[in-house]
This record gives sequence, C-alpha cells and structure tokens, in this order.
Amino acid sequence: MKNVTAVFWLSLIVCGLVVVWGGTAPSQLQTLTAETTSFFSDKFGWYYLLIVVVMLAFCTYLIFSKLGKIKLGKADDVPEFSLPSWFAMLFSAGMGMGLVFWTTAEPASHAFLSTPGAEAGSDTAIKEALQYSFFHWGVHAWAVYGVVALALAYFKFHKGSKGLISATLIPVFGEKSMNGVPGKLIDSLAVIATVVGVASTLGFGSAQIKEGLVFLFDWPDTFSLQMIVLVTATVLFIFSAWTGISKGIKYLSNINMGLAFVLMLMLFIVGPTILILNMFTTTLGGYMTDFFNMSFQLEPLDDENRTWINNWTIFYWAWWISWSPFVGIFIARISKGRTIKEFMLGVLLVPSIVCFIFFAVFGVSALDLEQNGIVAISEFPMETATFGMLEHYSLGFLMSIITIFVVAIFFITSADSATFVLGMLSTDGSIEPHNSVKIIWGIVLSSMAASVVYFGGTAALQNVLIIAALPFSVVVLLMGASFFKAARQETAPARKLIKNKRQNIETSK
Repeated sequence: MKNVTAVFWLSLIVCGLVVVWGGTAPSQLQTLTAETTSFFSDKFGWYYLLIVVVMLAFCTYLIFSKLGKIKLGKADDVPEFSLPSWFAMLFSAGMGMGLVFWTTAEPASHAFLSTPGAEAGSDTAIKEALQYSFFHWGVHAWAVYGVVALALAYFKFHKGSKGLISATLIPVFGEKSMNGVPGKLIDSLAVIATVVGVASTLGFGSAQIKEGLVFLFDWPDTFSLQMIVLVTATVLFIFSAWTGISKGIKYLSNINMGLAFVLMLMLFIVGPTILILNMFTTTLGGYMTDFFNMSFQLEPLDDENRTWINNWTIFYWAWWISWSPFVGIFIARISKGRTIKEFMLGVLLVPSIVCFIFFAVFGVSALDLEQNGIVAISEFPMETATFGMLEHYSLGFLMSIITIFVVAIFFITSADSATFVLGMLSTDGSIEPHNSVKIIWGIVLSSMAASVVYFGGTAALQNVLIIAALPFSVVVLLMGASFFKAARQETAPARKLIKNKRQNIETSK
C-alpha cells in the first residue's frame, strides 16, 4: 500500500488486540477499564477542569491577539469551502450523531434521574438540566478541538509541515525526536484514540437506527438487524470516502444539516414553542451567569455531587480530549485559507450556538412531556428516547423517519471523516490518502463496532478512550505551546519594528 508507515501497522496491531480482548473477556476488560477510569476521575478531576479552561482562554486570546491575522495557509490562499459547507462539515465531524443521542436523553436524565444538585423533578432541576447540557456541549468542547485543529492547520498549510500530530511538536522537541520513535508513538496514540472513539460511536449509531426501525415498524429486535444496518452504512461511507472530501463528505454534510434543521423546526412548531423560547432564553442567561462557577466546580466536600461531576463533566472533558485528534485533524483539513481569528470565531461560537438550539428544542420538548406526566422520557433507553418523545407530538411518525435518516447520514459522515483522518495519520500526513488505505480503515472501524456490540464491550471501549485522554491531554497542551512559540517567532520582526517606531516617537518628543 502506498506511503503506509509504521504508525499504520502498530495501530492496527493494538486495535486488533483490543478487539480480541473485548471479544474473549468483555467483562474483564470492562471491569479493569471502569476502575481505571474511576481512578482518573477522582485523582485528576481538577486537572481536566483546569486544562480545558486554559485551552478556552488561549482560544479567546487568539481571537483578539495580533496573531489572529495570521492565515492558515499561504498569503494568496483562499478558503476551499464556503462558510455554510465549512460549518456543516466541522459540526458533522465534531458532534454529529452524539447530538441526536443526547439532546433528548441528557436533559431528561439531569432533571428526573440524576441531578446536578437540586431535587429530581423540581423546577430548579429542570432549569439546571438544560443549563448543564449547554455547558457540556458548548465552547469548552470546541476549545479543545480548536487548539488541536489550529496547530495542525498552521503547521501544515502555513509552514508546509507534514499533516501529523508529531509534526506540530517539532518546535518543542526538535525534528529528530518527532521523526523518530517518540513521534511515531504520539501519532499511533492519535490513531488508536480515533479508531476506538469512532467504533464506539458507530456501535451507538447502528443501535439507534435499529431501535428506531423496531420502534416505528415493530421489526424484530435482533443482532442481525443491527448488522444489516452496520453493513449497509459501511458500504455507503466507504463509497463516500472513495469520492473524496470535496464531494462525498461535503455534500452529505450539507444535506444532513439541512435535514437536521428541518427536523428541529418541525418539532419547534408542533412542540411547546413558547416554553422552548422561554427556556432557551433563561438557560442561556444562566449559562453565562454561572459560566465560571460551572467551569471550576468539583464539590470536594459533597460526595454525591462530586460523583455526578465525575460521571458527567469530567467524563465529557476527557471524551472531548480523546476525540480531539480525529476532529482536530479533520477541521484543520477543511480550514485552509482562513485567518486564525475567523477560524476561532467559527469553531468556538457557531457549533456551540447550534448545539444550544437543538438542546432547547429537543430537550424542552422531552422535559415538558415528563413534567406533565404524559410519558417518562428519562426511563427510556438512550437509543429510543428521541423516538419515544417524538411519537407524542403531531407529525411524530414523519419526524421519526427524518431522525433515522439524520442519524444514518451522521453515521456515514463521521465514519467517512474518520477514514480520511486515519488514512492521513498512517500515510505520513498525506492530505489525500490513497483510497485503499481509507477502505481498510473503514473495514477496521466497522469490524470493531460489530465485535464490541456483539460481545457487549461498548462500555469498555468508551473507558479505553477516556483512559487515552489523560496522556493525550498533555500532547494537546504541548501543541498549543508549540504553535504559540512558532507564531511568536514569525511575528517577532513586526513587533520589533513597532517597538522601534514607538521609541523613535518618544525620542522625538
């Protein structure tokens, strides 16, 4: 295979071992990884909160800094994709299918099952449920993605480096080290995190499509049905990967964002419209007012609340970090030609606002049903919560059909994006990896998803991903520091010139 490196083979072996372990001893793998994840949450919760805030502060600084004028590319480069297509692709890769899962299930859980602190089912719990959903899916998550994507885009398109995680660390560790074993290990860690994370998501996605078909058409709830869904989606996303990023992923992302907004508007109209608007406004205000309190809250003297923070906030922060190599590389690839200021504003604000809107519409529609005693959405399995909510509104069947299509296309675009990223990482940073490499990774992703679903190892894979987040968080911080060092050196002559002009002015006075 053309340009395949040692990273490809090392990552493939490790992923194969995880699948074998999960297939032969799933309970052992799940127990061990769950204990390790719990230990990390308890001992390093403070670390996760602090570093994510640092990343957000760094991204905010760049928006207003003179470094924001630097273009992620050469001086005459223009953006490859229009703004709507850019937003659609970065959102599909960054949140996508997970958003369809959690916009209904998470607020219902926070309000009626396990609350951040208030009494379950109370008005305060319902308000906090939506507020913490905003918090978990807002600018903090996108700041993590932003740091990784910025460093990759800057070094690849502005400096002409390889499109690898290791290449962004050369200003810190030197070219010899990053072209050697340490660099290969860092890139392999990124590949493994991507494979495990996307395989988990594909398992969830195929489960949600299957549950939707069972829920709507009363089809038999079997593993075979889920495999049919998985195989069909695999064929489709491999075909999309074959057509290339400028065709398959772009077109599918645009179509899916259009469908998702149609679905959201339909529910907004037939659902509790005024309540959605009121809750969105109130929650947005609460999110901004309590922003810093939520960002640093650990509840060291309250074991129950600390457990909730570990299970939700710390979990999400680790989850976003572990997904950052995949999402960051993809966002970097589609962001050539944009200035750092434009890039950061787009990555931080637009996807966050879209997430808030979707959580308000779907979340409030579910909360209203349960608060009024119509149906307990919080008791539904995560895969069927959205379908269970939609059936109680007008046009529910039609909206459920659209939901299945939205999930299916998110499934395809996420897997398609992942095969591109994995191909890029395992072919020495090529921004146009060979189709055969992408197809192999596509088959690996689907095979791992099928294996863990069959053997019940999805939870263990999630834990493996969270465990990988701790060492990779250090890599992300170093990527930010490396970018800052290189960018400051680049702008040093201009800063020196300005300083000399000021001194001359002062002298003339």
